[in-house]
Amino acid sequence: MAITRSAKKAHRTSLKKQVFNTRRMDRVSKSIKSLKKLVSSGSKKEVHAMMREVQSALDKAVKGKTLNKNTASRKKSRLSKLIKKL
Repeated sequence: MAITRSAKKAHRTSLKKQVFNTRRMDRVSKSIKSLKKLVSSGSKKEVHAMMREVQSALDKAVKGKTLNKNTASRKKSRLSKLIKKL
Protein backbone atom coordinates (compact mmCIF):
# COMPACT_ATOMS: atom_id res chain seq x y z
CA MET A 1 0.00 0.00 0.00
CA ALA A 2 1.10 3.55 -0.64
CA ILE A 3 2.81 5.41 2.20
CA THR A 4 3.33 9.03 1.11
CA ARG A 5 0.51 11.48 0.42
CA SER A 6 1.33 11.76 -3.26
CA ALA A 7 1.46 7.98 -3.68
CA LYS A 8 -1.96 7.67 -2.02
CA LYS A 9 -3.40 10.28 -4.36
CA ALA A 10 -1.84 8.57 -7.39
CA HIS A 11 -3.40 5.29 -6.26
CA ARG A 12 -6.84 6.90 -5.93
CA THR A 13 -6.63 8.43 -9.39
CA SER A 14 -5.48 5.16 -10.91
CA LEU A 15 -8.52 3.42 -9.43
CA LYS A 16 -10.81 6.07 -10.94
CA LYS A 17 -9.13 5.69 -14.34
CA GLN A 18 -9.49 1.93 -14.10
CA VAL A 19 -13.28 2.27 -13.84
CA PHE A 20 -13.45 4.45 -16.96
CA ASN A 21 -11.07 2.23 -18.93
CA THR A 22 -12.97 -0.97 -18.12
CA ARG A 23 -16.24 0.72 -19.08
CA ARG A 24 -14.79 1.81 -22.42
CA MET A 25 -13.28 -1.58 -23.16
CA ASP A 26 -16.53 -3.34 -22.25
CA ARG A 27 -18.36 -1.14 -24.75
CA VAL A 28 -15.78 -1.93 -27.43
CA SER A 29 -15.80 -5.68 -26.84
CA LYS A 30 -19.60 -5.91 -26.67
CA SER A 31 -20.01 -3.97 -29.90
CA ILE A 32 -17.41 -6.15 -31.65
CA LYS A 33 -19.15 -9.32 -30.47
CA SER A 34 -22.53 -8.09 -31.64
CA LEU A 35 -21.05 -7.11 -35.02
CA LYS A 36 -19.58 -10.58 -35.49
CA LYS A 37 -22.94 -12.10 -34.58
CA LEU A 38 -24.67 -9.87 -37.14
CA VAL A 39 -22.16 -10.78 -39.84
CA SER A 40 -23.07 -14.43 -39.47
CA SER A 41 -26.82 -13.80 -39.64
CA GLY A 42 -27.76 -10.20 -40.45
CA SER A 43 -28.32 -8.09 -43.53
CA LYS A 44 -25.77 -5.74 -45.03
CA LYS A 45 -27.53 -2.55 -43.88
CA GLU A 46 -27.59 -3.72 -40.27
CA VAL A 47 -23.94 -4.78 -40.47
CA HIS A 48 -22.82 -1.42 -41.87
CA ALA A 49 -24.77 0.46 -39.18
CA MET A 50 -23.18 -1.70 -36.50
CA MET A 51 -19.73 -1.20 -38.04
CA ARG A 52 -20.16 2.56 -37.60
CA GLU A 53 -20.95 1.99 -33.93
CA VAL A 54 -17.88 -0.22 -33.48
CA GLN A 55 -15.64 2.35 -35.16
CA SER A 56 -17.06 5.05 -32.91
CA ALA A 57 -16.38 2.97 -29.79
CA LEU A 58 -12.83 2.24 -30.93
CA ASP A 59 -12.15 5.89 -31.75
CA LYS A 60 -13.45 7.00 -28.35
CA ALA A 61 -11.22 4.45 -26.65
CA VAL A 62 -8.22 5.83 -28.56
CA LYS A 63 -9.21 9.40 -27.72
CA GLY A 64 -9.37 8.52 -24.03
CA LYS A 65 -5.99 6.75 -24.27
CA THR A 66 -7.53 3.42 -23.32
CA LEU A 67 -6.42 1.78 -26.56
CA ASN A 68 -3.40 2.36 -28.74
CA LYS A 69 -4.11 3.97 -32.11
CA ASN A 70 -2.52 1.10 -34.04
CA THR A 71 -4.50 -1.51 -32.10
CA ALA A 72 -7.78 0.20 -32.94
CA SER A 73 -6.72 0.54 -36.56
CA ARG A 74 -5.87 -3.17 -36.75
CA LYS A 75 -9.23 -4.15 -35.24
CA LYS A 76 -11.12 -1.91 -37.68
CA SER A 77 -9.18 -3.34 -40.60
CA ARG A 78 -9.87 -6.94 -39.64
CA LEU A 79 -13.55 -6.27 -39.06
CA SER A 80 -13.95 -4.48 -42.40
CA LYS A 81 -12.21 -7.40 -44.10
CA LEU A 82 -14.72 -9.72 -42.42
CA ILE A 83 -17.61 -7.60 -43.67
CA LYS A 84 -16.31 -7.55 -47.24
CA LYS A 85 -16.60 -11.33 -47.36
CA LEU A 86 -20.41 -10.97 -47.21
